[in-house]
Amino acid sequence: MRRFNVTAFLFVLLTSVLAQNAPKAPVDLVYPLIDAANSRWFFFNSASRPFGMVNLSPDNAVNADWGAGYRYNMDSIKCFSHVHCWQLSGVPVLPTTGTFKGHLGANQYGSKFSHDKEVIKAGYHKVVLDAYNITAELTSTTRVGFHQYTFPKSEQSHILFDFSTFLGPSDTEKGFVKKVSNQEIEGYAVMAPTIRRPKTVTVFFVAVFDKPFDTFKGWRNGKLEEIGDRIEGARTGAYLSFSTQTGEVRKMKVAISYVSEEQARLNLTTELPHWDFNKTVQDSRTEWNKWLSRIEIEGGTEKERSRFYTDLWHALLGRRIINDVNGKYCDMTGPQRRIGQIPLDAQGKPKYNHHNSDSFWGAQWTINSLWHLMYPEVTESFVNSMVMMYQDGGLIPRGPAGGNYTYVMTGAATTPFIVSAYLKGIRGFDIEKAYEGLRKNHFPGGMMSKAGYEHNTFKGGGIEYYIERGYVPHPLSETRYGFHQDGSTQTLEYAYQDFGLAQMAKALGKMDDYQLFMKRAENYKNIWNPEIGWMWNRTLDGKWGEPVDILTYDHGWEEGTAAQYVWFVPHDVQGLIKLMGSRETFTQRLNESFEKAQKHDFVSGKSHDKETLDQFRRVYINYGNQPSIQTAYLFNYSGAPWLTQYWSRQVVQKVYSDLSPELGYSGDEDQGLMGSLAVLMKTGLFSVNGGTSAKPFYEIGSPIFNKITLHLNPKYYPGGKFVIEAKNNAPQNYYIQSATLNGKALNQSWLLHETLVKGGKMTLQLGPKPNKSWGSKPEQAPPSMTVK
Repeated sequence: MRRFNVTAFLFVLLTSVLAQNAPKAPVDLVYPLIDAANSRWFFFNSASRPFGMVNLSPDNAVNADWGAGYRYNMDSIKCFSHVHCWQLSGVPVLPTTGTFKGHLGANQYGSKFSHDKEVIKAGYHKVVLDAYNITAELTSTTRVGFHQYTFPKSEQSHILFDFSTFLGPSDTEKGFVKKVSNQEIEGYAVMAPTIRRPKTVTVFFVAVFDKPFDTFKGWRNGKLEEIGDRIEGARTGAYLSFSTQTGEVRKMKVAISYVSEEQARLNLTTELPHWDFNKTVQDSRTEWNKWLSRIEIEGGTEKERSRFYTDLWHALLGRRIINDVNGKYCDMTGPQRRIGQIPLDAQGKPKYNHHNSDSFWGAQWTINSLWHLMYPEVTESFVNSMVMMYQDGGLIPRGPAGGNYTYVMTGAATTPFIVSAYLKGIRGFDIEKAYEGLRKNHFPGGMMSKAGYEHNTFKGGGIEYYIERGYVPHPLSETRYGFHQDGSTQTLEYAYQDFGLAQMAKALGKMDDYQLFMKRAENYKNIWNPEIGWMWNRTLDGKWGEPVDILTYDHGWEEGTAAQYVWFVPHDVQGLIKLMGSRETFTQRLNESFEKAQKHDFVSGKSHDKETLDQFRRVYINYGNQPSIQTAYLFNYSGAPWLTQYWSRQVVQKVYSDLSPELGYSGDEDQGLMGSLAVLMKTGLFSVNGGTSAKPFYEIGSPIFNKITLHLNPKYYPGGKFVIEAKNNAPQNYYIQSATLNGKALNQSWLLHETLVKGGKMTLQLGPKPNKSWGSKPEQAPPSMTVK
């Protein structure tokens, strides 16, 4: 009879308990399915690296930008495609079995699937294609998608490449596939222009297989045809066929490039020379964990921690690398496609990356603060990418797509991004060239001349009126030159962006420019209507627009209302307070706006498509889109920091706490903007002016965690780490009773960036009732253009 070993049993039991109670790594807390039922083409990600060129995931819907890609409530998978990005898509594939039907289109060859048999993690996606009994697993490096398919027994197993699809934002104009060997193919897809991206983008690829395929065939215009070793043209595709045994595993690596097939092959051999799928999954997990671990949190519930790292994950996802491993990139800014070369360092590696990006509209309140503080090397790479694009095409972009200018949204939206980087000491770029490009954008012929997606003219921005009259009229003209031709919003944006450029001009000793742009920074006052007490439209004849309705969406107010935009004076909150009459009046009006917004959970519906409905648009504050996401922190300026602490917590709870496929961002996440915002609000650090003051600073809110450790990049900031400790933190204890900074009393609701990056500790004593004396004196308010 075997004796029972009590000691061994207790050891195993204790080990099991400890393992269950051990804190999860940040990467393991990421929940990729957040808001997945409401996905936009580029929103959902699984098999991707930070800023990865390849973003491999299943597509439940194609043929649309909105409502396409991975959609949680759809029950079939059309394909796995490799690019889910702002105005970019490409290289859809799918393994199948049985009689081939790929030529009949995705609606015919797609497969049902079940979430019950699905596993999704940061950098990994596993799903079973029920129609074919194939288990598909996906992972990636930065530029290479790695597929692992487990097949059933079948005499007819296939992998198809469909270049007749309309993926996300664009149709596939043309495809080319060539058989290199019985274990390799190469080719390209020409992605058609879109209303936002006016030129084509060519996605080159190389696909290699761990086992030989038997046949290489193709189709054109929905019909199978004999193709020899290649096929080219519109509405084409190719497929590889082979027989499989039960449980047979087939692996495929697909590398992409926007330059050439040869460059795609270089990306493949450099980044993924082996066939160890599990190693790549683990490498991806390790890389993500390294990035996410720069912010360490303690306290809160597991759901709150999971949501935090999911937000941070989103902040590092969407804005893609588009250059190859050796720094080659495609420049589409001129009349002809051109291949450029990023400068190389002493080790022969690119000094920075070239990036694809949605607009930086609203970035002053989101990635400006998060990236510049926690990922300054990312900021520096993006700035270099923008400056390089200026050298290539003559303009610093506000949202480049595949080397194209898109003129997405309005204004010189990248000015605050670059200016704040410079003012925070991130300076590994050609500063004079950057300033030259930024300055050009603030005059006729620059970005301020163009409305949204105004590709062929320089009229919709109204910059001439702004310079001459001090405001952009609305309506500007009977002609609509572009989207988002909203003069009042443009006026407010330009004034803020002028202030930022003025600070950089002063730092560079360009005092004439400083005086010029500081004068222009006051132009926001020109659309203040004292009769109604709100910002309002001014027409071409200088009169106030009629009828007056501050809850009218658009019509002078870009993706918002006058009620939301009245607070859009990030650089001069004290000046806005004076326009309203007093700090008390300002506080009362802002507080009333929040009380009204609380009734609809501070958003315009729980998904972005709801914002298109009039009944959801007529709101005072909307934290589901960019125009008013700074508002909770304005109370710090008007002597009521306790209301910043209260309302910021309420917004976090209602807007940025859900963790399900149905809910998440209650609007348009826009490639990391809302993820970044949520991270900042939960850490209790924010920057209303986006770091554009001569000495950048952060306003203090109410952190939701007991302790937050910011691990700073030592190449940029010498302090090592900065700790935020929230004592007596609890769901109802969001009011700051007192604060210390490095052991000394802190009686103001802000601190300098230069202080934070030297390292140290800020301790906040929280409680259930407001301390209305803390940080409330006029001299304790954060700096503003107008002297308090």
